[in-house]
Amino acid sequence: MKITEVLATPLKTRSVIVQISTDECVRGVGECTPMNLEVLTHFVNRVLGPMIIGEDPLEIDRLWNKMLFSTYKLGPHGAQPGAIAGIDIALWDILGKVAGLPICTLLGGSYRDRILMYASIGGGAPLQPDEMVRKVEDALEKGFRAIKIRMDWGPHRRDSDPAKDMAMFKAVREVVGDDIPLSFDANNGYSVSTAIMQGRKFEELGIFHYEEPVAQYDYAGIRQVADALDVPVSAGEHEYTRWQFRDLIEQANPDMLQPDVVKCGGISEMRNIAVLSETYNKHFIPHQTQPTIGTAASLHVVTSIQSATRPQEFTGERPQLNTIFVEPLEFTDGHITLPKRPGLGLEIIESKLQELAL
Repeated sequence: MKITEVLATPLKTRSVIVQISTDECVRGVGECTPMNLEVLTHFVNRVLGPMIIGEDPLEIDRLWNKMLFSTYKLGPHGAQPGAIAGIDIALWDILGKVAGLPICTLLGGSYRDRILMYASIGGGAPLQPDEMVRKVEDALEKGFRAIKIRMDWGPHRRDSDPAKDMAMFKAVREVVGDDIPLSFDANNGYSVSTAIMQGRKFEELGIFHYEEPVAQYDYAGIRQVADALDVPVSAGEHEYTRWQFRDLIEQANPDMLQPDVVKCGGISEMRNIAVLSETYNKHFIPHQTQPTIGTAASLHVVTSIQSATRPQEFTGERPQLNTIFVEPLEFTDGHITLPKRPGLGLEIIESKLQELAL
């Protein structure tokens, strides 16, 4: 079997879908990070794709290393692993279809088929507490049984309004009650001292996990916050390889690791990072904001990890994006049941894809 075409298609939904065709009419689908549609599309179509045309799509590890190390000086942060991710996911999809098995089985087997998802609700920075409460109430009505609110501050707006953040968390806690896991994402928005002060208040109110309290590059600061608090502190959505996660663990020592399958080089590298999480006894809760292919790829890895038992991130269904799939992922009663069809379990309707193409 040989690869005959690698094509990335940017969509109006701020997605980059990758399709890989073979000379045996087996096609795989993947997804890149959405951080810059033009750059990612160009990287796949003009740089990485030509590199693997004519190669055997089943030799995934060899092709991953070829793509990474041939373009290493263009990475390893950002566009390079994000582009590799789309191709890698599509290659795993092909392998599953050839084998007639879902990807989670190829990774060693599924420990759970039905995964509790938490609603990841962003845009908190400009909102007032009552506005965030309405978003949370909407998520509960849609069936979510776990919630995370995100501030989207970023390190450039450090300590902008911690009092409002706390008022928002309190208001949401009152609405969801004590039985709903509630997490808070500062999105790198606090100094170390403020992060610790906020974290202690969150602990009193009941918090499930505390995500990126300080700048993602401040490993020493992350360690200070994690050491000072009892609440699990998470980090990792801005790390892209196993080597970066090794350094994150050894220098920052967060309680939870959050790689993103469409950022970190795809299923291959995410599985390597998952092994690190088990080796160092860390919670494994990947970051994921892409609700179709990205979520499916992430869950195939998550279900193959015995210790990955916590709720997983989901930004909610997007009806427009779901139209491009024969059978989209099903979200019911706060859970996604991972499809057991071969590969990812998702098939593209080409005509619908083209309707959304930029």
